[in-house]
Parts: sequence; structure tokens; C-alpha cells
Amino acid sequence: MKKILVSTALLAGVLSYAGGFRVSLQGVKQLAMAHTSAHAEDASVAFFNPAGMSFIPSKLSIVAGGFGASNKVTFQNLNTLQSTETDNPLGTPLYAAVAYRPIENLSVGFSFTTPFGSTIQWPSDWEGKEMVQKLELKSFYFQPMVSVKLAPWVSFGASYIYAKGKVDWDKAVTHFGGELNIKDEKASGSGYGFGFYFRPDPKLDISIAYRSPIDMKAKKGTATFKFPSASVYPLLGLDPSTGQDKFTATLPLVEEYTIGLTYKVTPKWLVSADFNYHGWERYSKLTLDFATAPVATNNPADPTVLVSQKNFRNSKTFRLGTQYAITDMIFGRLGAYYDESPYTDENFIPETPSFNTYVVTGGLGFKLKQFGIDLAGGYAIPQARDVKNANLGFNGQAKAKAFYFGLGLSYNPF
Repeated sequence: MKKILVSTALLAGVLSYAGGFRVSLQGVKQLAMAHTSAHAEDASVAFFNPAGMSFIPSKLSIVAGGFGASNKVTFQNLNTLQSTETDNPLGTPLYAAVAYRPIENLSVGFSFTTPFGSTIQWPSDWEGKEMVQKLELKSFYFQPMVSVKLAPWVSFGASYIYAKGKVDWDKAVTHFGGELNIKDEKASGSGYGFGFYFRPDPKLDISIAYRSPIDMKAKKGTATFKFPSASVYPLLGLDPSTGQDKFTATLPLVEEYTIGLTYKVTPKWLVSADFNYHGWERYSKLTLDFATAPVATNNPADPTVLVSQKNFRNSKTFRLGTQYAITDMIFGRLGAYYDESPYTDENFIPETPSFNTYVVTGGLGFKLKQFGIDLAGGYAIPQARDVKNANLGFNGQAKAKAFYFGLGLSYNPF
């Protein structure tokens, strides 16, 4: 019985993944330049800073795009030297946005993005199977927004954020040869964003934006246990015919601060830089409330309420990108950025493998009158980690590799 309770407590790992995994893939043009934000050329600026809509040259702008994201994580036990690699499917983040200026100093818009989401799949019989075998996460942000031009050189914008999410997690319960699936398809929450966009000189754009934290509320989560013997279910207060229990939880998504600038060195050449600050300290702990199952050995007063310490820390990202107009129709782009992990080696967990990562990016843009086509790619260089999580008994070395590619389309009719 104790073995079940201890392993089930690791559920908190999947919920931190749902809240904390930030995917920087919200614009193909932006990715090619290290995912920098101060680019008010079309509606793709809407997600990064709604105030940027006021400086889009076209009165109506429509954009859409998608990415392929491939990553592999390798864990090696330094005592046995056994090595395990994930077999993750290709991730496919999407985005779309529209911006319209009905009157001279007012712009309205809408942005759809998938800023949190991935799938990690370890072998079903690997040494960490009681922590995770497969974890699938999907999230969707819907953002209506407005921007007002306060002066010819500055605008203010704000957005409302409605978020929907899904999580599906499989793990082993080896003590009784069982399995556990955790699923919630209707988690939701809301937040807001706002920012200022400055163009004090035709050569210089400055973007300052804030995106609020969001508390994703899971109200109808289902935990499904499967054991070869029906006698195990009563130990958890479950009906053997279903093996199911319900849970509720609040899953925090972090806030984000961004300062970006773009400077036109020459009429054909521009340079962009961004600084991002992420409020990961919201992950100090996570609380789950189960309907029946006494999964919380650390809470004798109410063993159906599980509290897990996470010990995340705030992190920073530094980005630098550039674009050069090869011709009036063809644009070349390059970039690089450094992204800090939000936790130390002592808090590493295989459900949310995270690394201090260098990323190099590049791409091409093609402008055909009102239409635009953008291509981008990125190669990530995560730094290896010495895993030392004493709470989980998880020790060894973790490595990763990843690459991204994307196709974006834009239409600016008038």
C-alpha cells in the first residue's frame, strides 16, 4: 500500500509540466530571428505585444502558421551505465492572428496560439516508469485585443486571455504490476496581457509587454488505476469495475515580462534583441484534491489532498536576431538565444525535462505583393545535467537534442 501512495504522489510532476513548459513558437518570422518580438510588420506581433498592432502598415493583416518540433531526451544511470532515450512524436504548435484598424488611432485583433504543449514518451519498462511512461500536453490560448495609438510614436494595447488545456499521463504502479492513467481534457483559466510599443525614430522600434499568470482549473480530472487483482482496488476506496477516481487542481501558468527592440542599421539591414523574464517561482508547490483515493502519505489529516513541493525559480532568456533584405522580395534571417532552466539539478524530474539551452535559428521570407511566405528553422543545444533528485531517488545524467522548423503565411490586402 505504501508503495502505491509514494508513486502516486509523483502526479504533481505532470501538473507542473502542464503549467510550466513554455514553447517559444508563436511566429515563423520571429523564430528565424531568435523569436524576438519588436516586429510590427503584420498581425503576428499580436501575441507578443498587442500594442504593436497600431504600427502594422496594412489596415487589415491576417497571419497563420505551424511548426514541427522534434526532441529527444537521454537519461543514463551512472551506477549501472544503462542508457534510456525517449521516443517522442513530432510536436505541431500552431498560431493564427488577425488585426484590423477601423479608425486611424484604434486597432482590434485576435490571436490563437499554443504556447504550452508537448509529448514525452519513455519506454514502458524503463527504470523511471513509476514516474512517467508517456505524457501528452495540449494547450490553447484565445486572445481578443485592442490597441490605441496615444501619439504618432507610441501606442498602448491590452488583451484578454482565455486558456484551454488537456493532459494525458501514463505511469506504472510496479508493486502490484499495475498502471495509472491521469487525464483531464477540460482544464481552463483566464488572464490578460498589455504592453507599450514605441517608434521614437523611423529606425527604432521598442516593445515592452507583460503577460499575466493564469490559474488553470482542472475540475473534472480522472485517475484510472488498472491492477491484475481486483483485491487491490478496495485499498484505495475504488470500485473494481472502473478503477477510477476524480480529482481537482489549480495549475499555475507563469507570468512573462518582455523588453524588445529592433534597429534598422541600414534600409536593408535590421538587428533585434529581446530580454524575457519568467515568474517560475509560482511553482513553489502544487495541490491536488482526490475524491476518494488516499494518495497523500505526507498529509495524515486528509490523505486525499496531495501537496507537492516543486522549488522552481524565476528564469531569464536572452535573444538576438537579424534580417537582411537580399532583394525587395527576399529576406534572409538569423538569430541565437539562451534559455535558462527554471530548476536546479536537485529538482530535475523526467516528466518535465528542462535544460539550460542555446538555440541557433535562421530562415527566409518572401514578399509577393500582399502575400508573404516565411520559412524558419532552429537547432537547440541543451547543456547536459547531473541529475540529483533525492526526493524521487532519481540520479544520473540527462542529455537532450532538439530542432524546429516552421512555415508561416501572411496576407495584408489594404
